Amino acid sequence: MKLRTLMLGATLALAAASGLAQADDQTAAVKPVPYHYGLPMNIDKVLAMNETQTDECKVIKADIKFLDKAGKVEDVSYRKMSEACDFQN
Repeated sequence: MKLRTLMLGATLALAAASGLAQADDQTAAVKPVPYHYGLPMNIDKVLAMNETQTDECKVIKADIKFLDKAGKVEDVSYRKMSEACDFQN
């Protein structure tokens, strides 16, 4: 009887741990929304800004993660000129 209880407890613990791992993967897999002209952003606080690093002057993809005025975390991608363009004549 003790072995059955132990096995049942271990099975439930593994199921709970795998459920939490899947929940974390789903939040990390959210893709940024592409920016379009007129998209209301209502930025309250910028959390992170990321962009593709390159030594060439070209258009790159960047994204911004921010907290909007309603308290919701938003992730928006946009295109911009790379920082390498700032140093070219």
